[in-house]
Amino acid sequence: MTPNTPDWLSLQGKRAVVTGAGSATGIGYACAQALLELGAEVAITATGEHIHERVTALSGYGVVRGYACDLTSIESTQEMFSSIGSDQGGIDILINNAGMASVGTPVGVESGSLGSIDVLDFDSAVQRNLMTAVHATRCALPFMLENRWGRVISIASVTGPLMSMRGESAYATAKAALVGLTRSLAVDYAGQGITANAIAPGWIHTGSQTEHEAREGKLVPLMRSATTMEVAAVAVFLATPGASYVTGQCIAVDGGNSVAEERTQ
Repeated sequence: MTPNTPDWLSLQGKRAVVTGAGSATGIGYACAQALLELGAEVAITATGEHIHERVTALSGYGVVRGYACDLTSIESTQEMFSSIGSDQGGIDILINNAGMASVGTPVGVESGSLGSIDVLDFDSAVQRNLMTAVHATRCALPFMLENRWGRVISIASVTGPLMSMRGESAYATAKAALVGLTRSLAVDYAGQGITANAIAPGWIHTGSQTEHEAREGKLVPLMRSATTMEVAAVAVFLATPGASYVTGQCIAVDGGNSVAEERTQ
């Protein structure tokens, strides 16, 4: 954190968890960096041991720890959050970023219209894109309730909450449900000093962005895909004191794509 960081933006003394931070080019990694730069202590998670490589890369920004865990398992998630809470002395901020395809999952295996996708693949996509956030939030809430202060920020998507794509019925369902979960949390826990918000990214330039997605990104009003830090900046702002009156919202970070009627220039 820079010496001139204003109080409304400072996260000094706060303890955060970012799930799904295993990719060096992903949104989770950018969120962790931004949190560290504002003074938070950060725990990052991923499904594999490669998370420790991300810890090494981020260590120059502040205090960061890495944990490997399958968040689709509530038992494993509970065990991990118990360790994080003990190591950090508590949890104030949770960024639910885990989702999309995990390492080793064949591309497109969980895509398809409702009539064509295998029901087990549909369930798998919901488990990873929705239930990981459910499990993580349930495990983080007791720490926040103890202090009567907390921030839950979930990375959803424009796909589901605002728009849809052909052949992504499971993903759209899960991400729309994630916004519903966010609004439920906002109402249920506002009285305990906990806010809950969602971010809906559009086309984002990551290491996993396909050529098709990159082309689509050029058709939005801003004529480019977003950087991961442009998403992280919004997500992390929602964790700051300056965002203390914002709760139950889903904020699109999509270059104006969800409000544009025309695609040709």
